[in-house]
Amino acid sequence: MKTLHQPPTDPAFVQNPYAFYETARHAGPFFLWADYALTCTGNAAAVNAILRDRRFGREVPPELAPEIPAHQAPFYAVEAHSMLELEPPRHTRLRNLVLRAFTSRRIAALGPEIAALCDELIAAFPPGDFDLLTHYGQPLPVRIIARLLGVPEEMAPELLRWSNAMVGMYQARRTRAMEDAASSAAAEFSAFLRGYVEERRARPADDLITQLIAAEAEGEKLSTEELITTCILLLNAGHEATVHTIGNGVKTLLETGTPAAALAPDFVAATVEEILRFDPALHLFTRWAYEDIEIMGQSFRRGEQVGLLLAMANRDPQVWDEPARFHPARPVKPAVTFGAGLHFCVGAPLARLELQIALPKLFAALPGLRLTEQPAYADVFHFHGLQRLMVAPV
Repeated sequence: MKTLHQPPTDPAFVQNPYAFYETARHAGPFFLWADYALTCTGNAAAVNAILRDRRFGREVPPELAPEIPAHQAPFYAVEAHSMLELEPPRHTRLRNLVLRAFTSRRIAALGPEIAALCDELIAAFPPGDFDLLTHYGQPLPVRIIARLLGVPEEMAPELLRWSNAMVGMYQARRTRAMEDAASSAAAEFSAFLRGYVEERRARPADDLITQLIAAEAEGEKLSTEELITTCILLLNAGHEATVHTIGNGVKTLLETGTPAAALAPDFVAATVEEILRFDPALHLFTRWAYEDIEIMGQSFRRGEQVGLLLAMANRDPQVWDEPARFHPARPVKPAVTFGAGLHFCVGAPLARLELQIALPKLFAALPGLRLTEQPAYADVFHFHGLQRLMVAPV
């Protein structure tokens, strides 16, 4: 196994991680990313195998559980109840309860609301050039999640602030100041939601918090702490990835001169899938080995971690022809943008729906939309999204 060096905060890597991924691909199915001291793979077959193999998981093996520093305790108090970080049987119980409330019917019913909100945001675009992320990419998903949960939409800026602070814990440039901000946000977010959970217990409404309270499986319900963490997870994961994907997608459509026909009703679903494959929002996810195991010739001992490079796997030439080319008409094949297996993203249907509505709405209203400056990616790896996206209508 080859050892490769690439600082994840290096400006060249931040702007184009795919060049490093191609170097890594030639190193074999697995390589040691020295800067993380982590065995990694972006081989599509290996990534898919590990995501689906129950001998790997997200939960830290008990004997390796680290001592949580006091300043991080509020953040990890929330994470302790997150589906994202748990394995069966707790994960199974939580996911089943959440899916009883977060149904495909409930998500599909949001379509008209998403369309109306897109129209509202587009009508409010300022004259001249403007940042599309600030005026469209960010408010759309956070306001939809707020409506879904049943919390006031005017809280959207605060929800964004809390969410942005908390996801800082997963970035390569994480500092003590970011850890403090994440813990403060987790505490404030939890306190805010606790009030809403108690209110909905007393006065049910037609919202997701009420549905989560009512969800029951085999006589069990979500605890208040589990409800709070689930709501935070739905907001953080759903909003963060969708914001980045809207930005990355519009950038790609404009830079490649993709014709409007690609966003027509019969073709938009395939175009969105290509956007999700070509330049996804999440690039690195990790798994722990729960026993000694070998994958494609690479041995792992119990307690070792493996890094799964999702964006690299999405450009594996063994799966896609000309993978570095954005090609909306290519046959759709499963990518790993939303994960796979037990932890496949529960919010994937909502994210797809938002993208399939938001992109056609934007380009139908502003057919002459153009970039007014070269977009630059933010230093937020393991995520991948733009600092801003300056555009003009004509």
